[in-house]
Amino acid sequence: MVHQMTELCWEKRTDKPGPKLDSWAEACFVNCIERFIDTSQFILNRLEQTQKSKPGFSESLSD
Repeated sequence: MVHQMTELCWEKRTDKPGPKLDSWAEACFVNCIERFIDTSQFILNRLEQTQKSKPGFSESLSD
């Protein structure tokens, strides 16, 4: 997951690679990471809700 996040966000905001990110690139990178984390959390919550709504689902996975 960390590799995917780094690759996605880095490609989005590195027009001119250099020794240091400018403030705009840094803000863009931070925003991208935060959105990636938000999306991952949303997906995990949705999967948890789906699993809870199907009582036989978790039992069939443990068989």
